[in-house]
Amino acid sequence: MYRDIITNIITSIRNAEIDKKETVRIISTTITETIVKILLQEGFIENVRKHQESNKYFLVSTLRHRKTRKGVGRTILKRISRPGLRIYSNYQQIPKILGGMGIVILSTSRGIMTDREARLERIGGEILCYIW
Repeated sequence: MYRDIITNIITSIRNAEIDKKETVRIISTTITETIVKILLQEGFIENVRKHQESNKYFLVSTLRHRKTRKGVGRTILKRISRPGLRIYSNYQQIPKILGGMGIVILSTSRGIMTDREARLERIGGEILCYIW
């Protein structure tokens, strides 16, 4: 059975935020490490550490809950390109989420990066997800 790793990350983080949990445990792969590193740099995650259990590595991430006037605000993650429908974009047509407040994570020929980095390097790629 095929598993979509990126969808698993997004679903794990989304479910942890709905349940107001402090930490999320994600299976460690090269792709997940890169995406979690981007989330850490952009401020959606507070802390990340690598944990080993019986020959398997996991990333344990501490979530950052945003405070709003009405309580705790949620980080919204939306999967765009999926195994059944791949969505590609060149650097000029990469969408801006909330006028640049959110980020787009892309898989490019130079690795996984944010929309800002892809525009600076003038390369496009597969749009993996939106985060705001």
